[in-house]
Amino acid sequence: MNSPDLRPPRSPLNSKRNPLGDISVLHVNVMLRAAEAEGVNVQDLTRRFQLSEQTLTSPAARISIPRFMRLGHAAIEACGNAGLGLRIGALSRPVDAGIAGLAGESASTAGAGLLTLIRYSLLTSRNARGTPTAEPEKRRLEFYSIRPYNAFNYFVVDSVLAGWTQFLRTTTGQWDVLERVTIEYPSTGMDELFEAWFRCPVQFGAPRNSLTVRQDIWGRETMQAQPAMHEKLTQICDKELQELQRGWTTGDQVRSLLTPLFRGETPSLETIASKLGVTPWTLQRQLAAEKTGFRELMDDTRKQLARDYIRETETSLSEIAWLLGFSNPAALHKAYRRWFDVSPGEHRKQFRESSRQVPV
Repeated sequence: MNSPDLRPPRSPLNSKRNPLGDISVLHVNVMLRAAEAEGVNVQDLTRRFQLSEQTLTSPAARISIPRFMRLGHAAIEACGNAGLGLRIGALSRPVDAGIAGLAGESASTAGAGLLTLIRYSLLTSRNARGTPTAEPEKRRLEFYSIRPYNAFNYFVVDSVLAGWTQFLRTTTGQWDVLERVTIEYPSTGMDELFEAWFRCPVQFGAPRNSLTVRQDIWGRETMQAQPAMHEKLTQICDKELQELQRGWTTGDQVRSLLTPLFRGETPSLETIASKLGVTPWTLQRQLAAEKTGFRELMDDTRKQLARDYIRETETSLSEIAWLLGFSNPAALHKAYRRWFDVSPGEHRKQFRESSRQVPV
């Protein structure tokens, strides 16, 4: 397993190392605290996943999203608590979201604080599947779909929704802060636990992963409200976000939009151009100036993602085909052989054999 990069990537959308995305060790540390609270020997866990003290104490260090999911799954197996994601959320503090968390904590209202977290989420987590979104008029936050769901990623949804909930509880001093929670994956038999933790109705098998905040909580003044500090901290966040985005090309922007749109279909040039606010002809011209094209970018993005899904996850070939917008597994198989001169099944076998020869 590659060691994590201790510097945030200048152009994260075009990262060749982790096409599926990466996450700050700030979040890793919360997971380890939760695992330790559940009785897990976290020293063994960090050794197994080659997480050094230097890595875990570096504010810029990140690990790949697949590695983060395997770490969480290993922690759940070690403690036997399938609801570990809720424990992760419960132990989350605003500071665990970095500068964005501190900026959110000092916002004038709880709603403004949550919107700050969403606005600067890229500073601590980048996922090829998408980014969190907010609908202020509905007081709703949404975590993007990470289908297909399995034991390796249930906890991710749980921890994100629980973390947002804990942020509200911490900043307002109130316990009942939500109206409703919806979770995309089907019930795993812990409905009562989830409703007791969130203290509101929780719907599994829903169209989206979301939480809706109570109206009185959304507009409630935060306990750490400090307008001058909030302004200063958001200025720092803006600067860091601009630094991350500096050098993003048109191709980078296209790649960022493609992955969430693949899911069962092939995105069109017109769709991507519309999302970028330009005409299809203008987008073609901009890509040509970068010596690339839309079809080439789409093929290359699929190639990178396919390799990482095969190497880093247990996702089935039919699910990978759907995630990458292929009409069926046979179409994925054909494309994979063209890219790597080996079938996806055989490539996965090679990766597994190779991984057994080195530590996780």
